[in-house]
Amino acid sequence: MHTIATGNRGVAEAVREAKPGVVAAYPITPQTEIVELIAQYVAQGTMQATYIPVESEHSAMAACIGASATGIRTFTATSSQGLLYMHEMLHWAAGARLPIVMANVNRAVAPPWNVWADHTDALSQRDTGWLQVYVATAQEAYDTMLMAFRIAEHEDVLLPVMVNLDGFILSHTMQPLETTPAGDFIPPLSLPHAIDIKDPAAYSPLTGPEYYFGFRWEIERSMRDARQVIREVEEAFAGKFGRRYGPVEEYRTEDAEVVIVAMGTLGREAQVAVDRLRQEGIPAGAVRLRWFRPFARPDLAGREVVVIDRDYSFGFGGVLAHSLRATTPCNPYSVIAGLGGQEVTYADIAQFVRQRKPGEEFWFGVESHGDV
Repeated sequence: MHTIATGNRGVAEAVREAKPGVVAAYPITPQTEIVELIAQYVAQGTMQATYIPVESEHSAMAACIGASATGIRTFTATSSQGLLYMHEMLHWAAGARLPIVMANVNRAVAPPWNVWADHTDALSQRDTGWLQVYVATAQEAYDTMLMAFRIAEHEDVLLPVMVNLDGFILSHTMQPLETTPAGDFIPPLSLPHAIDIKDPAAYSPLTGPEYYFGFRWEIERSMRDARQVIREVEEAFAGKFGRRYGPVEEYRTEDAEVVIVAMGTLGREAQVAVDRLRQEGIPAGAVRLRWFRPFARPDLAGREVVVIDRDYSFGFGGVLAHSLRATTPCNPYSVIAGLGGQEVTYADIAQFVRQRKPGEEFWFGVESHGDV
């Protein structure tokens, strides 16, 4: 079905198609519309699920953990401070190898209070063991949510997945959306370590030094295996629905001498900047990083790189810029822009490229800046 919808509605429609057994929810701007829509679907009988309205985001994730541990498909959604409130339980979900899927509508972290787009909320949780993917359109939000359940529940992964979409810029913007019955695209969940009341077993919460590291390694091994699973699921999705995705989205990179790298909606805005720069004779291209965990490693060898971070790790730098430094042969011009919903246009991005100085860090809107 073709319609016009917000990114939030795209997420909700995909969740309905995925048929989770339990949805635990707590409202927070700008995510609230997702769980409101799902609540309506359940109340109207168009979605068969147990909907649990809880008293906090910490409880929402705890409820998902309890349900998932019994082998039930689960979903929740949050944003910003709500994601931070879940922090402890995010570690539990990944450590218990539970394939929970969550939508996080990216929003700045307080103080000061700000409800606009910023990637710091999700990137601050990058080491919890969750897979993270960043989308740029309502269609991509819908499609990626469908794929997220299949990826999370794959026997070689069994880790939770966080689907991230920029607050208001995407969550509340109306865009074309094609929804399609998922059919058998998402197979039934089979959790090998599900709790079974007919076969009681004890789960020990304490693991000594001789075994603990092994559990950590198993998470890392599954993160590595997830790369291949993601490729397979995205290929299967393209075969069934005709829309193709990858760990990164490249735009006019074949002959590019300078490449703009960004995530989310800024990655799409960068493509317009590339067209403008090409008209000026600057051989620019753009790479939109979709998968941050496991980290996608774009081919940047031999190119100048301009990285736009809608985040910052204080005392360290832009998270994406430093991640690329650590994993690819590049020394990027690191631009910090878009924090708290700061407007960043294609014209601004084109100017970042014109003024680039490899190895330096630049804060958009701040007069002084220095080396990384």
